[in-house]
Amino acid sequence: MSDELTGKRVAFLLANSGVEQVELTTPWQAVQDAGGTPVLVAPELGTVQAFNNDVEKGDTFQADVEVKDAVAEDFDALVLPGGTTNPDALRMDINAVALVAAFAGAGKPIAAICHGPWTLVEAGVARGKTLTSWPSLKTDIRNAGAAEWRDEEVVVCPDEGYTLITSRNPDDLDAFTTAIVEEFAKDPAENKEHAS
Repeated sequence: MSDELTGKRVAFLLANSGVEQVELTTPWQAVQDAGGTPVLVAPELGTVQAFNNDVEKGDTFQADVEVKDAVAEDFDALVLPGGTTNPDALRMDINAVALVAAFAGAGKPIAAICHGPWTLVEAGVARGKTLTSWPSLKTDIRNAGAAEWRDEEVVVCPDEGYTLITSRNPDDLDAFTTAIVEEFAKDPAENKEHAS
């Protein structure tokens, strides 16, 4: 166990209706292993259903904070796991979209994997950024004003005051978790320096 994230609180934003389990549990464990405190945020308190391969029911998890009560200032970073159900539901939730935008506005790092960038698009935080995603989101991301979509296992974009860390799919989780720990450990002031 390391201590890069000691004292850091990381919000994991999930829809209650479903999330790709490994894209939740692997980054969650990485945050814990680095000494951070992961917090599950969802539209409703109660159960979050996880899925394997987007269709097979997996485990259930308990939400810690209701999204309408979540405040970006209470956290140091945000993770948006994928699966098709999760970001599709979140982008229709005004409180979830507002929370993502608030993290960006506060200069806090945001990580999204697989279909997770759909919520970035809805929140307007993909504009001008270089990122990756599940390949079927490429057109959505370009249409949302992203600077570039790349077919790479992890893309870290520290421009414009907040850092985005994105990956394509569960096969990229090793690179994704390494990048999120590294980026979440940085002082947020470093991101603002990149933007100036």
